[in-house]
Amino acid sequence: GFMTRFNQEDQIVLLKRGAFELAVIRMSRYYDLSQNAVLFGDFMLPMEAFMTTRDTTEMKLVSQIFDFARALAEFRLSDEQLALYSGYILLQDDRQGLRNASEVRQLNQAVLAALHRELTNNPPHVPTKGDVSILQLLTNRRLALREISFLHTEALVKFKSSSPGLEFPALHRELFPT
Repeated sequence: GFMTRFNQEDQIVLLKRGAFELAVIRMSRYYDLSQNAVLFGDFMLPMEAFMTTRDTTEMKLVSQIFDFARALAEFRLSDEQLALYSGYILLQDDRQGLRNASEVRQLNQAVLAALHRELTNNPPHVPTKGDVSILQLLTNRRLALREISFLHTEALVKFKSSSPGLEFPALHRELFPT
């Protein structure tokens, strides 16, 4: 329904505002729990390999990205479950600049219901605490993704101000206009 239910402006808003969050979700597929490292090209790299400075904003950002990727990898979601979770994250009706948030909310709820069905029919083999479901754990992680996205923007602003002559690629400037 993404292409048919939303006008082009809302499609662009959703993609631009959700791109970084989706990249973090995707990273979980490349996270190796046994090595606490992520596959990058042909190499397994630990978190420390992504720390380029002693900047606390950057260190917090990288640390939270790795924490999120590890937590999501621990759920051992199927490709279908991860795709539905990605759709749920992409389709947030509070994205700044949306014109038709109610349509986004409706599709988000449909995707969430499909994710619930998929998790119920094919539950991941992950122990949960008490009566908390995997779905609740996943939906609660949405706020962590938002914080990571905010930290990413903050780190970019800091980096760009410290390197004023640096030119970023056009797609990067389009996705992250800081």
